[in-house]
Amino acid sequence: MPLEEADIAAYASKVKDLQKALNRVLFGQENLIEMVITGLLSRGHILLEGLPGLGKTELVKGLAKTLEMENKRIQFTPDLLPGDITGNPILQDSEEGRRFIFQEGPIFANIVLADEINRASPKTQSALLEAMQERRVTVLGNPHELPFPFFVLATQNPIELEGTYPLPEAQLDRFLFKLMVRRNSAETLQTIVQNREMGVEPEVDKVLTDDELIAITNAVREIYLPDVVASYISRLVDGTHCGVSKTANSIKFGASPRAALGLASAAKARALMAGRINASFEDVADVAIPVLQHRIILEYEARIEGLTNRQIVEALLEEIPRQEMDLPATLKEA
Repeated sequence: MPLEEADIAAYASKVKDLQKALNRVLFGQENLIEMVITGLLSRGHILLEGLPGLGKTELVKGLAKTLEMENKRIQFTPDLLPGDITGNPILQDSEEGRRFIFQEGPIFANIVLADEINRASPKTQSALLEAMQERRVTVLGNPHELPFPFFVLATQNPIELEGTYPLPEAQLDRFLFKLMVRRNSAETLQTIVQNREMGVEPEVDKVLTDDELIAITNAVREIYLPDVVASYISRLVDGTHCGVSKTANSIKFGASPRAALGLASAAKARALMAGRINASFEDVADVAIPVLQHRIILEYEARIEGLTNRQIVEALLEEIPRQEMDLPATLKEA
C-alpha cells in the first residue's frame, strides 16, 4: 500500500517529539541529535566520537529511555573478551545429561551501547562484525539470531588518547554514521550548570513504542528515491575512487557499495523527517559527510598536508554535479 502524505505527516510529528525529548537530555546539540535519529530511522549503526565528558554516553542512554525497547550497555576495556559480548556455552545438567547450553551475552538487545569501543582489543572489537551486518552471532558453529530491530550505538575517544585501539576498516564500514561530538559553547555550559546535578540522570519520558518505531522505519523504506537522486548517490560514491574525480587524487581507498546503500537509506529518512514522500539532492548532501568520512582512506601526502576526511567529502560535494551534464554519448564514454 503506497504511503499517504497524512501518514508521513503523522510519522514526522512523532519524530519531532523524539527530538524534543532528546534535546532535554543533551543541551545545545540539536544537529547531533537530528543525525542520531536519522541513523536510527535508517536502521543503521552509529559511531559517536569525542573527548570524554561531552555527553556521548548520556545521549545514547537517553535515547534508550525514550524508546520502549530492551537496551544493554557494554563497557569496553582492554581485558574484555569476545565471549563477554556474544555469550558463551555453559556446561549444565539436564534430563538428557550434562551438555552445553548457550547463555546469551549483552549483544542480545534491541539497543546496544558499546561504550568506549576503541578501548578494547581488535580481537574483541571483531566480535561485533557479524552482529552488525547479519544481525546474528555464531558460537561454536551455531548461529543465534539477534532481536529485531537491532542497533549498535558506539562511543569512542579520539585515537590519539592513551590506551585506545583504532577500529579496523571492516568495523568502521559497518557503521552507517560517524558523528563528531563537539564541545559546548559558554551559553550551553551555563544551561547545563543551571539544570543538571553531578551524578543525577535527567528524567526522560517514553516517546515511541517498539511497534511505532518499526512502523516508521518501514515507512522510510517506502520513501520514493528519484532516478536523478539515485544517480547523484552513485556518482558521489564513485567519485571517492582514484581517477574518477580530482578530489579522489587525495584518496587511497574509496567508499564501498555499502556506503551508497547507506546514503540512500539516510536520505529517505531525512525526507520522512521533513514530512516529504520523496528524497532530494539536499537530503543526500545533508548526510554525505557522516556516511562517507569514515569510509575513505587518504593518501600519505594528503595527510601530511593536513587534509581531513571531512574536508575531502566537502570538496567532493562541490565537485560532483547534482545532475549529470548533458554531454554527447561519445564524451560520456570517454
